Amino acid sequence: LYPQVAWEPLRAKIQSLSSFNEQARWWQRLLVGFAEEIELDGSGRILVSPALRKVASLQKQVMLVGQGSRFELWDAERWEAKLVQAMQMAGSSPPPGTENFAL
Repeated sequence: LYPQVAWEPLRAKIQSLSSFNEQARWWQRLLVGFAEEIELDGSGRILVSPALRKVASLQKQVMLVGQGSRFELWDAERWEAKLVQAMQMAGSSPPPGTENFAL
């Protein structure tokens, strides 16, 4: 989930990819083709369309995970499984670029 101001530069980059490249065309179809502008309802909620729920494999319970300038929306069960996996990987080598981080 991106605020409009953060989404527009990304959309422009995606749309500028070559339409002669099959992988680029699929990125355009998936990322721009499924993009929807969503308004909050009177209670501050969003309604995720059935098409987006299907693509994202969202069931009844979801997790909204903040990522700075955007949010990720996860099916709660899938999030828990990925979180366990990430915690197990956290004890191994750090991701590139974080070697000198102090926690």
